Amino acid sequence: MNERTTLEIIAPTVEEALAQGLSQLGLPADAVSVEVVDAGTKGLFGLGGRQVRVRLTVHGPEGAPPVVTESAPASKPEPKPAPVKKAKPKEEAAPVPPVDAPETPKAEVHDALLDTTEAVVSKLLHLLRMQGQVSAHYTDESTEDRRNIHVDIRGEDLSLLIGRHAETLNAFQYVASLMVGKEAQQWVQLVVDVEGFRSRRERQLKQLANRMADQVMKTGRRGSLEPMPSNERRIIHLELRGHPAVTTESTGEEPHRKVVVIPKDS
Repeated sequence: MNERTTLEIIAPTVEEALAQGLSQLGLPADAVSVEVVDAGTKGLFGLGGRQVRVRLTVHGPEGAPPVVTESAPASKPEPKPAPVKKAKPKEEAAPVPPVDAPETPKAEVHDALLDTTEAVVSKLLHLLRMQGQVSAHYTDESTEDRRNIHVDIRGEDLSLLIGRHAETLNAFQYVASLMVGKEAQQWVQLVVDVEGFRSRRERQLKQLANRMADQVMKTGRRGSLEPMPSNERRIIHLELRGHPAVTTESTGEEPHRKVVVIPKDS
């Protein structure tokens, strides 16, 4: 029985341990299973803590693939030739045009950066003991110098990955961006979405912005929205940027910074 190769790595974080282990093994992330043996501890003010310990197990047996040999087919008796019948002379038939052979379907072309992104996000989900279908594609803003990738995660019981005001999802997105960028040796901007949450939230924020603008127009007084993270405030600003009667500004300190809608004639 072939033993499966395992490697234990000790590092400050799970992500660093995973990156070091994959580098030593010379394997992609989807070729190993990851087990967090020791999650470590944080010391006082970052000092005296215990580092994490991660075990990587290579999938499948090692070694060269088995050689497959083909046995010679059993000899069969040669069939006797059928008697040839003389056909009556017929009119010469018109030549049949050759039929083009069906085209062989081309193999699907995989993008290495997208494959790496899907593998990294899947591995992070595994470390969080979550399951989901991960797909990645380039956004319209992506260029050769700056890669913008949208990652969609589908599955059940993923609400914990979103968190309050998407704080958990934003942190997950940040870590995934760093890991993919390190693997690809280039800056990669990821937008990670779970079950279309960000799309639904964007529609809600745009509706909220327009309702607040209508209210400000009717009352002639400023209107304040609830505190929200910078990416959501940006959606409000962009939605009302060309509004004829109101303008917007952000006030307050993080994490309580919010958008204020102001009448233009005030």
